[in-house]
Amino acid sequence: MKEYRINTKCVQAGYTPKNGEPRQMPIIQSTTFKYDTSEDMGKLFDLEASGYFYTRLQNPTNDMVAAKICSLEGGKAAMLTSSGQAANFFSVFNIANNGDHVIASSAIYGGTYNLFAVTMKKMGIDFTFVSPDSTKEELDAAFRPNTKAVFGETIANPALTVLDIELFARTAHEHGVPFIIDNTFATPVNCRPIEWGADIVTHSTTKYIDGHGATVGGCIVDAGNFDWMKYADKFPGLCTPDDSYHGITYATKFGKEGAFITKCTAQLMRDFGSIQSPQHAFYLNLGLESLHVRMKRHCENAQKIAEYLSHNDKISWVRYCGLPGDKYHELAKKYLPNGSCGVISFGIKGGRPAAEKFMKSLRLAAIETHVADARTCCLHPANATHRQMNDEELLAAGITPDLVRYSCGLEDAQDLIDDIQQALDQI
Repeated sequence: MKEYRINTKCVQAGYTPKNGEPRQMPIIQSTTFKYDTSEDMGKLFDLEASGYFYTRLQNPTNDMVAAKICSLEGGKAAMLTSSGQAANFFSVFNIANNGDHVIASSAIYGGTYNLFAVTMKKMGIDFTFVSPDSTKEELDAAFRPNTKAVFGETIANPALTVLDIELFARTAHEHGVPFIIDNTFATPVNCRPIEWGADIVTHSTTKYIDGHGATVGGCIVDAGNFDWMKYADKFPGLCTPDDSYHGITYATKFGKEGAFITKCTAQLMRDFGSIQSPQHAFYLNLGLESLHVRMKRHCENAQKIAEYLSHNDKISWVRYCGLPGDKYHELAKKYLPNGSCGVISFGIKGGRPAAEKFMKSLRLAAIETHVADARTCCLHPANATHRQMNDEELLAAGITPDLVRYSCGLEDAQDLIDDIQQALDQI
């Protein structure tokens, strides 16, 4: 099959109907699947044949949508999960267990940080958090003999830092471990981390990939490039026999291109059951079909609004990598030449009281915990997600009391600017 461009893949990849089959991707709304003999089913349980036997592990609709995202990212294998949080958990837990160590950028989504620093720490996995701006020497210093992975975000939520993907990936590989990256904010339309050396790419598909606030979900994509057997002592889960599948060794049976996702599906999804429903996967595919069109508009709106805010005398600072003066503008030109995302962070002069007044005065932008949606939404973290912290604690967490996170939707940019201006006029 011809290797189509990414815009075409958004619409066409993952499912190609045969003669007389449904033009729209079908929803296989079934928990289980029928086979003629016990021997046929036994081959599935032994991982000797491909197929489906229970939707808690795999479902055809899910796999078609995962195949589309895999194609968009340039990977070799992929799977859907029930949420982005589940995707990040599976991506790390698939190779790091009790007694192991992982390096992660400190500029990551707060939910992911809590997953790593609190919950997975209770499971015996230790995390070292490093600055997203770390030098090669600083990254090298964070490694330990038991380090199993490095984790980061392409564009951090909500810090909006842009990661030097090539540096993090190259350093991880020099130490014999894979680099895992959450590409939620950029999406494969604006950045394909595998092309810069990433090994595993995750997504909260709840955000731009769905894009309509309709479905919670996640995805894991394997580049298929990391040689697990080269570092067999580091990754026993992939490189030694799995007793729960009659002694199969994933890395030898399925190779570099299939080992990671096969184990993640056959073992972790089997035991944790964090599956996405086929109905939600169907909705997700509808979002994917317009992703390339929507991301362009999100970025256009964000650029216009960031430029407007940067010249507004009631705004103390603006963070958006599309602005020439932004700290990450040069990295963005390298990794995100066609645009980054629609999310902007900015501070309002007057601190917390002024930010609260601004939020109350908005008419078009909705106050939501959501982000990366077709409809513009915004959040004042100091008064919402970080409400329990005082101003000193907020600063320690990198959240200033005046910070507003603004997620530009698909509306007319001038209407959004007019709404912001009238809200600022109330201060």
